[in-house]
Amino acid sequence: MSMLHAEWTKFRSVRGWVLGMIAAAGLIMVFGLAPGLSGSCGKYGPASDCTPTLGPGGEEVRDGFTFVHQPLGGDGSVTVRVAALTGSIFDGPDATRPGLAPWAKAGLMIKSGTTPGSAYAAVLLTGAHGVRMQWDYVHDKAGPSGAGPRWLRLSRTGQTVTTAASADGVTWTDVGSTRLSGLPATAEVGLFVTSPQYDVELHEGLLNGSQGGPSQATGTFEQLTTGDGWTGTAWRSDLVGGKPDWTELAGTEHDGTSLRVTGSGDVAPAGAGFSVTQTLVGTFTGLIVVVVLGAVFMSTEYRRGLIRTTLAAGPRRLRVLAAKATVIGAGTFVIGVIAATIVVVLGQRILRANGVALMHSSTLTEVRIVAGTGVLLAVSAVLALGLGALFRRSVTAVTVAIVTIVLPYLLAVSVLPISAARWLLTFTPAAAFALQQAVKQYPQVDGVYSPSGGYFPLPPWAGLAVLAGWTALVLAAAAVLLRRRDV
Repeated sequence: MSMLHAEWTKFRSVRGWVLGMIAAAGLIMVFGLAPGLSGSCGKYGPASDCTPTLGPGGEEVRDGFTFVHQPLGGDGSVTVRVAALTGSIFDGPDATRPGLAPWAKAGLMIKSGTTPGSAYAAVLLTGAHGVRMQWDYVHDKAGPSGAGPRWLRLSRTGQTVTTAASADGVTWTDVGSTRLSGLPATAEVGLFVTSPQYDVELHEGLLNGSQGGPSQATGTFEQLTTGDGWTGTAWRSDLVGGKPDWTELAGTEHDGTSLRVTGSGDVAPAGAGFSVTQTLVGTFTGLIVVVVLGAVFMSTEYRRGLIRTTLAAGPRRLRVLAAKATVIGAGTFVIGVIAATIVVVLGQRILRANGVALMHSSTLTEVRIVAGTGVLLAVSAVLALGLGALFRRSVTAVTVAIVTIVLPYLLAVSVLPISAARWLLTFTPAAAFALQQAVKQYPQVDGVYSPSGGYFPLPPWAGLAVLAGWTALVLAAAAVLLRRRDV
């Protein structure tokens, strides 16, 4: 305990080190609030654009599609054959071409109402992923494999929805079943069609400056039948989520016993967006400061010859190393948590008020991000301390610390292609930035999940494990050399 007190006294007696800690916290906060200066939400369109559509679980969702439906009071079932699914892609003004988005959808849906974000369950045929059952936006289950037209069936018993699919309308395979909490006694049931944003680079590998654009799909439905107590009335067509602003949809067309329904939009999680992770972009600047402090907190002992005095007062060298690691780690953890709390809790209000639309994050996620930021800074500072013990020279230790911890992150978010960026953020100490992860990747949502968008390849605990492993390795080497070297 006396050694720990001595090292703490030594640290706080150097004004530059204390000011460095304060500066690290300040940089995190300044960079975290800066996006509010350039936000555009609500400034170039309706203020309602800044209000996200929330699903039953509180997550941001997209809920736009064409719905041919009628109310179903009580239990019942509906069956239809999806005879064809075609589409077109909008590449720019007057540049629409035939093409089907992989996650274009046509099928049957039961929904608690036509309000965007309301609970639903659906069985559907997709553009490239076969038959699926999806419900409440974030849930997706694959159905039987195979190409071509499909028969689909959706049944309701109370709050339980069951779906099935068939290639011939005779032999049926269950796709899935779910209980929709809060499904009203009278729900809206019917046909739906939608088609999400199409990314040219993602799907076709074309690096021509075009990022694609909206798409639309047309589903051809045949032999629509109802049963099992169905008591619905006349069918009607609605554009849930509003009319697309980029095209005039063909609407619903009747051709004898067939229906052709055209839709655009998506029924899915919103995917990546501006998240709490990106409000903490200033972490890397604070990280530079704390790794410098960590390195010089140890290397200064050698540069000034103080190491002899320190070891004379505490001859157990490993205890000296442990005391220094505890002091620098605890100090950086505290300033990291304080700065992250201000940015995450208070800064979100400022950013939204200045036109930055942030994705919703749960309280548990925000607590993990705040604590994780403190841990990221603390363990990185201890790693830098170990490098200071290894190299003994401040310039060398600081350079190696920045190159191994900070530079991989900067390269990953701003320079390298996604594959290389993911590699760096998997195997280098910068993997611990996953502690700030707020974006979840959904397999049913095509998108570029990149570090620049706040997405990291490892889960938070795995990213911390990578940094902790590097730190343990460096400290072990520093301990061995500290015991063997002359001072």
